[in-house]
Amino acid sequence: MQKTFWIYFVMICAFSQGQIAVSLPENAEENETLIRYTENEVEITWPIKDVETCRLVLDLKKGKPIFRSMAIGKDGSYTTIASDIEPVFLLNVGNRTLKPENGWTIFFDKVPERPYTSHRLDFEKNEVEITKHGKRTVIAISDISAPEFKGSLEITIYNGIPLFNIAAVVATEKDSTAIIYDAGLTSTQPWNTIAYADTSDSLQAIKTSQSNTSVNVPVKYRSIISANAQGSLAVFPPPHQYFYPLDEAFNLKSVWYGAGYRDMVEDFGIGIRHEPKGDERYVPWFNAPPGSQQRLNFFCMLGAGSPGELLEEVKRYTHNDEYVPLKNHKTFASHFHNEFIMSVVMAEKPIPESPEFVDVFKNMGVNIVHLGEFHYTAHPKGPDEVRLKELDALLKQCQRLSDSEFLLLPGEEPNEFLGGHWMGFFPNPVYWIMSRDADKPFVTDDPNYGKVYRIGDKNEMLRLLELEKGLAWTAHPRIKGSTGYPDAYKEESFFRSDRFLGGAWKSMPADLSFPKLGLRVLDLMDDMNNWGDQKKVIAEADLFTITQENEMYAHMNVNYLQLDAVPDFSKGWQPVLDALEQGRFFSTTGEILIPSFTVNGKSSGETLQLNGENLANVEVEINWTFPLNFVEIISGDGNEVYREKIDLNRTEAFGSENFQFSVDLSDRKWVRLEVWDVAVNGAFTQTVYLKD
Repeated sequence: MQKTFWIYFVMICAFSQGQIAVSLPENAEENETLIRYTENEVEITWPIKDVETCRLVLDLKKGKPIFRSMAIGKDGSYTTIASDIEPVFLLNVGNRTLKPENGWTIFFDKVPERPYTSHRLDFEKNEVEITKHGKRTVIAISDISAPEFKGSLEITIYNGIPLFNIAAVVATEKDSTAIIYDAGLTSTQPWNTIAYADTSDSLQAIKTSQSNTSVNVPVKYRSIISANAQGSLAVFPPPHQYFYPLDEAFNLKSVWYGAGYRDMVEDFGIGIRHEPKGDERYVPWFNAPPGSQQRLNFFCMLGAGSPGELLEEVKRYTHNDEYVPLKNHKTFASHFHNEFIMSVVMAEKPIPESPEFVDVFKNMGVNIVHLGEFHYTAHPKGPDEVRLKELDALLKQCQRLSDSEFLLLPGEEPNEFLGGHWMGFFPNPVYWIMSRDADKPFVTDDPNYGKVYRIGDKNEMLRLLELEKGLAWTAHPRIKGSTGYPDAYKEESFFRSDRFLGGAWKSMPADLSFPKLGLRVLDLMDDMNNWGDQKKVIAEADLFTITQENEMYAHMNVNYLQLDAVPDFSKGWQPVLDALEQGRFFSTTGEILIPSFTVNGKSSGETLQLNGENLANVEVEINWTFPLNFVEIISGDGNEVYREKIDLNRTEAFGSENFQFSVDLSDRKWVRLEVWDVAVNGAFTQTVYLKD
């Protein structure tokens, strides 16, 4: 009877005069989402927990808001949380500076300093296609457009949770295009209350009226919530993907609420936003190459309770913006130009007992921080006495601010001798000067500082790294000041040395058409593996100011090192460098954890002898918050890169599972693994090396 009912209404939708064409999924039993429709209306219902369900009713009448209602129900009885809701997208379109040496791989661009245009996307209901993929249901409604952009509106439902994603998926054929977008939900009637967590993490609740002019708000957790007596509705962006790379993680008021937003949205609304000027340094926006399907998207979450209760649910998806503890692992974050030494200590300002930046790291769950001090602010080449005094201040403050659970480690981005930009890291205090006069020896014994090295060229730099067991790696490879590197020095002895770790990963540049972040360095990782030198890639932040108010979590990432304890500063931190050098870690945006990963029993950093066996057993334990999207197993033979993508759309939110995959590794020399979720958060392992 149910199938007959289904086919009957398919025919009605397909053949009735004047109606919008609706295509239903052929695999209706794929998941538990129920789809029913009558004339000009589609009802989507899906289970969330216990006996509760969510329901969206879509109005297909032209000129009417697409969401007739959003509701949560129990035992067939529904409470409407919001009604007559229309999504809105505002697109800023600028010009990308494309140069022969780097093309689309660019950071040093200032898009908002050139003319750009702003458009509200125009939404016309012409055709609906509903498809099911595992526990996801996608409703695609065409058309949505702006000048030189065209596409469709996509609503994605996730079984098991009151979460759905709304995206304008659009493409342009115009070359050299950079974009940013604002988005949200509007209603002809304002909600009773708007709520958010301010930057001090206090919940703010504001009574509203239709006369409320739009306001841009600095918030924590990137979320804005509307509420009435029936419940609450949260709007928030993908936590990392939405934030294109900047030098500063300033809180740029990433949400808005009210009427008349930007004089482009008449009705009352709530939503997410970008500040076009960014941090007013280099502001590259997002790449939008011709033909690329740009996903301008945001998430919505429904709750039957208060705004505070709903915010707690939203926070779970990013572990409260923290890096959660993991057994036998410690978190390690790298590349910070906070310049505490030069701006406070050497400037003879009052030195706080616990500086704000230290509290920020501790509150985020970072156990070990590798600094990048003295970045164009100090005297790396001398005068000798000035350089040594600065280094001494850095080392003393790092020791003072370290404890049994937190290790603050000295580090620099020297940018001398090797080419491009690179990070340096020693396992104990080292005094060295980045210049050497002809009459000065390579190493001397100073009465105040002990052993002091003077470095004059790349060979001496390598010698220092060897003597002091240090590591170096390319900072932001193939972009910024490392454009062309490490490729340009891949045959150099210092690069091929085991003292040169490899490179560092950050999501830069940004492109909303990809289902993962940071392809620039992931591709480099594969290239370095094919070069054959067993290099590693760590996650790096490459950020300047560090404050509680900043939007740190969106711009950060972290490495989980296989360490049982945080090393004692006074005894040196060789175990940290050992874990890096041996590849005993994984890197993540924070939402996905990889507690274990083996190929035929061998872990990352180890070498597996295949003994003529082509099929290998890949075992990986994954913990996650957002539903997972896919696992990708990447391998190479020394020349080509091979990818096997395993769809994980059967997963729901907040899971932990041990996966096993059988992979053909014929003639391969290495293999590694990545995991990505539906919000484009990700994690990746280091490499397992292969030999016959």
